[in-house]
Formats: sequence, structure tokens, C-alpha cells
Amino acid sequence: MPSLTQEQIIQARETDLLDYLLSHESGVLKREGANYRHREHDSLVYVASKNYWYWNSRGRKINAVDYLMEIRGYSFVDAVERLAGCGTPTVSHYTASGSREQRKPVEKKPFRLPWVKRCATFAVSYLQRRGVHSDIIRRCMQLGLFYESRYNNEAVCVFVGRDDTGTGRFACVRGIAGDLKKDISGSDKRFSFCYPPDQPGSRHLAVFEAPIDALSHATLQKLEGWQWNGYRLSLGGTSPVALVAFLERHPEITRVALYLDNDLAGRVNARKIKALLKSDQRFSKIRVSVNPPRSGKDYNEKLQRTLQAIREEKHASRQKQAAVSI
Repeated sequence: MPSLTQEQIIQARETDLLDYLLSHESGVLKREGANYRHREHDSLVYVASKNYWYWNSRGRKINAVDYLMEIRGYSFVDAVERLAGCGTPTVSHYTASGSREQRKPVEKKPFRLPWVKRCATFAVSYLQRRGVHSDIIRRCMQLGLFYESRYNNEAVCVFVGRDDTGTGRFACVRGIAGDLKKDISGSDKRFSFCYPPDQPGSRHLAVFEAPIDALSHATLQKLEGWQWNGYRLSLGGTSPVALVAFLERHPEITRVALYLDNDLAGRVNARKIKALLKSDQRFSKIRVSVNPPRSGKDYNEKLQRTLQAIREEKHASRQKQAAVSI
């Protein structure tokens, strides 16, 4: 794992899971007295008196790295990289009398959008190389949902999530030349990146794991002429926090299509999210479908395969015309 340092691995393993969930996935927590229970995995409980998470169905304790790998489907490298940026690990503090440890209040970092690079040449070129249509990139920039910046001296794309007033509440960065993927500190997952419908009044919502998949889906619609008008929401992974918050803000939504990745984590979590919505009285009447891409791992890979097929078809057509003209 050449991309990870020993310090990052240690920090990730010492990251307090409760602090992480309160900051990034507060919607999945259910308070039970001094303890917490996970809404999606009700056998996963935070035991306040002992300051650890216990997974009853597995008969063992888990930490933040275990959580991201086993429940959210992250690889070890991705889990460490995500947790290494979540702040310093919580240190246990005991009273002088030796009583049970006291938890310090969670200190959430203030959210600030990364600075905006005036010319977004590299970021725009990056999305174009991934197949995203120029009109869609332009609209994202006009709406303040996408721009170029630098993070740790690396050129990055910034995808922004805004609330109903237009205020930036969430941002994630994607390395243009490298593999950097990170949520900006203080981001509110409830306001994740969302590409709005072309026409107001939509009752449809499409859900993806990443912003680039949402934009790829919009590009495919443009290429293939689908008659569809709806919101495209990125979860920033497979947690339902952003989805539940979006539906709470938009009670008019009647249809949700889950376009998560076509891998084990994507398929499993899509089924869990569908079950979660059906079990919630607020959302039980919403029609929910699970639509992983039929080709490729995700919708960006599907888009690139579609574009390649179009190029090959055009090339074959030109060759045929040339042969006829000879």
C-alpha cells in the first residue's frame, strides 16, 4: 500500500466511530438512553458505558475502519484515506476517582468551500475525458455545483452540495491527475451534490454513489434522447443519509431510482436502501427501483463504453462510404 503512511493507518484505526457517524452519517443513528443503535443494522450498538461499538450479530467489537469496509463496502486503502482526514482521534479521559470515562463533546469543524480557481481548464478537460457532455459541465458551473481548485498542492475538481437557499453545505474533491477522493472537513452529508432537473416540478429522483456518475447519466440521456426529467443525487458512497434528508425536504417525490454501482457493495446497499424506504411510513408510498448499469461497474464506465461504441460505429460507416466511393 504505497499510497498510505503508517501514521495515516494508525490515525484511521484510532478514529472514534461515534464521532465519525455523528459528523457524517447522523441520520443512521437512533438514540437509546446513553447508547446509540444503527438504524440499518440494528444489532450494531454503541455501548456508552464502555465506549465501544458492539456488533451483536457478529459477536464482536468494531472500529471505524471495520465499519467502512464491512458495512459501506470500502477497500482498506479508501477507508484509511477517508478516516485520516476526519480529525484527530478522540482520547479517553478519566476522572481522578477512576469512575467511568467521560466523553468530550464532538467538536465539528466549520465548513468552508475550497477556493475557486479562476480558469477551470484542467477540471473541465478531466470531465470531458470521462465523457461528460460540455453542456452539462457548463450548467454545473453556472449553478455553482462544480469548479476547479487545489488541495494539498494537487489540482482537483470540486463538487458542491447546496441547501434550498443556495448556500454551500457540502463539497467533495476529486484529483484530476491522481486518485484523491475526499469530502471537505465540516461537510454536511445531508446536502450532498445534486444535479437539478431541466424543468421545475419534477417528482422523480435518480440516486448515484458519486457526482460523476450522476453527470454521466445526464450525458447518456442527452446522447440517447431519453424523455426523463428529474433530480440526480450523489450519496457520496452508499450511505442513505443524503437520500433520506433529500426526501424529507422534497415530499413531492413519488419515484426513486437507485443507480448504485454494479458491484457487491452497490447491489447489497441498494437493496438495503429500498427496504429502509419501504419500512419508513414517510416514504413507504414512493415507488423505488434498483437499476445498476447493465454494462460496466458504474454509470461513468457505461457512458465511456457507449461513447466508444458510437465512435466505432462512425468509423465503420466512414470506411463503408469510402469503399462505395472508390
